[in-house]
Amino acid sequence: MKFKHIIYLAIAVIINSSNYLLGHCQVPCGIYDDAARIVILKEHVVTIEKAIDQINQLSMSEANAQNMNQSVRWVNTKEEHATLIQSTITNYFLAQRIKHKKKNEDGRQMYVDQTLILQQIIVAAMKCKQNVDQSNPKNVKQLLNQFINLYFDDHGKEHLRSLEKG
Repeated sequence: MKFKHIIYLAIAVIINSSNYLLGHCQVPCGIYDDAARIVILKEHVVTIEKAIDQINQLSMSEANAQNMNQSVRWVNTKEEHATLIQSTITNYFLAQRIKHKKKNEDGRQMYVDQTLILQQIIVAAMKCKQNVDQSNPKNVKQLLNQFINLYFDDHGKEHLRSLEKG
């Protein structure tokens, strides 16, 4: 395993180990790394995709206690990572990062567009919980990419690319 993957895994474990950390602190401390949250969201989607693949493979395998156990564990993993996507969107982006804009205020349409996409990501993550159709995590990825394009300026997109490259 490459060193950067170990770092990403360590960051994900730390962030995912506490709801307090996942949503950051929700006090006006000003410590944010939006790009790091996106990297973690993408990792959650990949985990959901793998879980769906494993569930489908196990469902075609011999029915025995071990396969049933593994299938349940993969379902739980899929559920957990979909919930983490929803929590990050809700507690980090919607509660702390996307600032409300009143009607006719500058930036109102951007606020509306970003909020709508984030709500669609929450629903798409819910659909990941409901079944094992790979189109659902693909939809999360597409919506996440739309959000990235709306949310980040060129500097933010470059920071995101550098995090993803490691």
